[in-house]
Amino acid sequence: MFPTFQVRLAGLDPGGDYMLMMDFIPVDDKRYRYAFHSSSWIVAGKADPNSPPRIHVHPDSPNKGAQWMKQVLSFDKLKLTNNQLDDNGHIILNSMHRYQPRFHVVYVNCKGEDATATENFSTFVFPETKFTAVTAYQNHRITQLKIASNPFAKGFRDCDPDEW
Repeated sequence: MFPTFQVRLAGLDPGGDYMLMMDFIPVDDKRYRYAFHSSSWIVAGKADPNSPPRIHVHPDSPNKGAQWMKQVLSFDKLKLTNNQLDDNGHIILNSMHRYQPRFHVVYVNCKGEDATATENFSTFVFPETKFTAVTAYQNHRITQLKIASNPFAKGFRDCDPDEW
């Protein structure tokens, strides 16, 4: 996913085990298209059916609260696809549809601990992270930014990144 979702955590039990996850939910039931004449997204019809939802588990999960809180956490391994037949575990989204990422922190109960005694998860939604999923960027400057910044786009670079 570009740009990469990054977050800093605080308030976790330093000795507790936690899993970090992300998923994506549709913002609405519409399909969009980009109108070049007005440089804006406009509704182009009803949304396509959604694939069964998938959750991306941070590759360092589970881990101690102390470990999660000591640095900015990056979901740089999270990959999105529009391939409905994907069997690589990527998050499947419909192109030209709007999505809201959700970030989940899940406390991993110790063996023998009553899991019903506490609420063991929190979900965080940052409204500013809503986006329209696309297979091609509608602005050449965004395309250049992705090529310069995204480690998965190295093959598209034909010059020194400092020249971007």
